[in-house]
Amino acid sequence: MTKNGSGGFSDVERAAMKERAAELRAEKGGKKAAAALDDLLKSIAAMPDDQRVVAERIHLIVTEEAPDLRPKTWYGQPAWTNADGKVVVFFHSAAKYGTRYNTLGFEEASHLDQGVMWPTSFAITGPLDAAAEEQIAELVRRAAG
Repeated sequence: MTKNGSGGFSDVERAAMKERAAELRAEKGGKKAAAALDDLLKSIAAMPDDQRVVAERIHLIVTEEAPDLRPKTWYGQPAWTNADGKVVVFFHSAAKYGTRYNTLGFEEASHLDQGVMWPTSFAITGPLDAAAEEQIAELVRRAAG
């Protein structure tokens, strides 16, 4: 991520904010669920192959384990919301932000509260195996409530 000369937002961060602003305008305009799903699928398709495969598996897991969550993009990346439109689960491709790992995260609307401290995001560094997929499925089930 290249910062601008004044130490402000990087080009990638500015692009993500512009994507989010466009998403908000579309939502305000009454974007339909089918269009939101199409946006999510396009965001996944644009990822490098190794990250795309992970995002596709996560999308399938979320769809199967929490069918009431609604797909959309959030800062140009896949996300799934509750009936109130609040993001519950999201996926960030490593390529998008120039990080060394993908991120699977859970926002405040998720139901993962456990004691006084719990994880809200997980690094994914490679292909998902059966154990990782089951862990994700369990987290998504809990998060969706």
